[in-house]
Amino acid sequence: MWRIAAASLSAVLVLAFVRPALGDVGIASKLDDIEPLQVGAAAPTFTVYRENGSGWTFDPSRLQRPALIIFYRGGWCGACNEQLRDMATVIEDIRDLDVDVIFPNGDRPEILYTSLAPETKLAIEGLDYSLFSDVDLNAATAFGVAYVLDDETLARYRSREHWDLEDSSIDRHDALPLPSIFLVTTDGKIAFTFHNPNTRIRLSSADLLQAVRDKR
Repeated sequence: MWRIAAASLSAVLVLAFVRPALGDVGIASKLDDIEPLQVGAAAPTFTVYRENGSGWTFDPSRLQRPALIIFYRGGWCGACNEQLRDMATVIEDIRDLDVDVIFPNGDRPEILYTSLAPETKLAIEGLDYSLFSDVDLNAATAFGVAYVLDDETLARYRSREHWDLEDSSIDRHDALPLPSIFLVTTDGKIAFTFHNPNTRIRLSSADLLQAVRDKR
């Protein structure tokens, strides 16, 4: 069981049918080396991918509404599935506050929804979750939450035959995003963050809703 810590997409949309060259993505060499962006920092521009492989670009200089960016690891991750189900209880309340919610993760685009656990699919049905593939960790790197997995963890993850890691960020880069949350306001600045090096600790939906009410 994962533990809970106490505590209209109106960015400019840009279609991009050709993925950018990877180059040096600057992923942290280990979890302890990540340096997440902090409250008050300018949010970065980044491009992620829809289920059909087309690109979607987040531009904080053009926001008309605040945006909540929730990084999770992928559909294979049990704690991530529980987090997505927990979010289903408040996502409409967050949207009613005129805040958009996007979910970047390390899966390849075509399995963004199909890889989720059956109970997660049921919980989020009809809620129009905006799941995006950050398979090259462009967004996670820009926010400072991408890191390389150690050899033992990589071997363990790759041995799970029921986990679809083909062409994922693990497959491409031996790396993942740290589950984390960033609230970006219409001035393009980060107003709230949550991240914990223990990847099983996630912010509860109730605490997140309160943070959005306080900080948006």
